[in-house]
Amino acid sequence: MSAHLAVRGLRAYYGQTRALHGLDLDLAEGGITALLGANGAGKTTVLRAICGMIRSEGEILLDGKAIGGIAVEDVVRLGVAHVPEGRGTFVRLTVEENLGLGAMIRRDRAEVARDIERVYAHFPLLKERRRQQAGTLSGGEQQMLAVGRALMLRPRVMLLDEPSFGLAPRMVAEVFEILKAVNRSDRVSVLLVEQNATLALAFADRAYLIETGRIVMSGSTAEIGADENVRRAYLGY
Repeated sequence: MSAHLAVRGLRAYYGQTRALHGLDLDLAEGGITALLGANGAGKTTVLRAICGMIRSEGEILLDGKAIGGIAVEDVVRLGVAHVPEGRGTFVRLTVEENLGLGAMIRRDRAEVARDIERVYAHFPLLKERRRQQAGTLSGGEQQMLAVGRALMLRPRVMLLDEPSFGLAPRMVAEVFEILKAVNRSDRVSVLLVEQNATLALAFADRAYLIETGRIVMSGSTAEIGADENVRRAYLGY
């Protein structure tokens, strides 16, 4: 598989404070890559930098074309969907209005309507609550809505930030099963930030380990999961 998204020498800043220190990573086309690390290591910052949400330096390439430094809305137009930590739903809007916002840059209205039905097929609970305000949904339902809204973009790349956070185990399994199905059927490339390292390694095919804004290890999930230091620090055995 070719590199779909490539990051080279990425440095990112919050004000004058540098949070990332020249890291490199590749996301294979149609692949799932996990980004592991402790709280505060810089995982979320990587996703924000790719999306253009914070000041960064270095190269960010999508299919070989630079996207670093362009506006957030232009990154979205290129097919990069970001599901942030905390879900980011528009709480005063209905479920269906939230899904519509995910397709705001699209003009193919008939296809948008079909994609809403496709999201409902993935998440039947959302269809039951289509007229309900998003802020009244449970945490798990809001996570489903955030993923569904991202799918409405028909993304080429999905950046997922802690999608299992706050969810019951049954709901986690359901959400990740759907993400896996979308990855397989639509060849959507996925970059996953996930505190649950065991879950992330089971879901992804490659992984990077980040510490204090630097990549310290990379490889297949089998290789990363077999490393003694990773097992002790992140897998608990």
